[in-house]
Amino acid sequence: MQQKQNKRTFIIAEIGQSHDGSLGLAHSFIDAVYKTGADCIKFQTHLAEAETTIHEPWRVQFSFQDKTRYDYWKRMEFSDQQWIEIKEHAHELGLKFISSPFSLQAVELLKQVGVYAWKIASGETNNVEIMESIAETKKEVFLSTGMSSIDEIDLSVKKIKEYGLPLTILQCTSIYPTPPEKIGLNMINYLRNRYKCNVGLSDHSGKLYTGLAAATIGIEVLEVHVTFSKEIFGPDVSSSISIDELKLLVEGVRFIENILENEVDKDAVAEELKPMRKIFRKSVVYLKDMKKGTIIKRQDICFKKPGTGVKPEDLNNVLGKKLRRSVKADSLLSLDDVN
Repeated sequence: MQQKQNKRTFIIAEIGQSHDGSLGLAHSFIDAVYKTGADCIKFQTHLAEAETTIHEPWRVQFSFQDKTRYDYWKRMEFSDQQWIEIKEHAHELGLKFISSPFSLQAVELLKQVGVYAWKIASGETNNVEIMESIAETKKEVFLSTGMSSIDEIDLSVKKIKEYGLPLTILQCTSIYPTPPEKIGLNMINYLRNRYKCNVGLSDHSGKLYTGLAAATIGIEVLEVHVTFSKEIFGPDVSSSISIDELKLLVEGVRFIENILENEVDKDAVAEELKPMRKIFRKSVVYLKDMKKGTIIKRQDICFKKPGTGVKPEDLNNVLGKKLRRSVKADSLLSLDDVN
């Protein structure tokens, strides 16, 4: 059986804001994600004063405790030391650690913490300062395309390649949750052919089906938002899958990879299944007791299991032949029975 050498999909569990500003929940997510078999856990590093103003209009009144979006981002902050502890916890369990920066100050913080790679969020693709600072680390970039036109992606890719950074482009649609008709798996091969680099999917559908579908066409990276429950509060919840669903997704992607990596040779499999063929296929069987010298007619025989005797397709080799000995009903016809 021939095997293809395909790359293993790098699966990122995106926590986003699902920790709701709780350090304890952030650490709980690390433990939970580790048990699913995902490769990487990803957070977002928000520093309110460096990132936004009180005039930010998006999802302003979605929270009972935050008067403005600025207040919400402030509540999502962790200290430098807390980020270090989060990263170390992930590494202790063998999880890669990534956090998206949303300001230059966040980039500098994460440089001190240490990240496996850089995820450039959809809203930051034109942020020259962030790009230049990230380039200094020479680490891989996962570029989201959720809000970008092709022309804008062209510019971002050109800049990243000028810096000489390893690049993975993530097909993404910044609709929360993303309906199936907007997911755009057709873009995977388009982006791969256009930019000659690794391509993945950053999924906001809130369904595990999307990642499974993407795995069937081949991707290098799969990023999905996760939550402990679809019932809890948070702006990312509607776009997230549960921890249990993440475990199923990881298992499903690995199963699909195994399927795609192995080409089946039907003749080789048939040879391998010879014992099963003998059990489940049928042989020529006598319908009734018959005496020596009887001429075998079609109405004298039938086909029954097991398949260890004369094959049904060889029936014409025995019809019209004379029995050399008496035979019993329901016994398998043997070529030694006939002249």
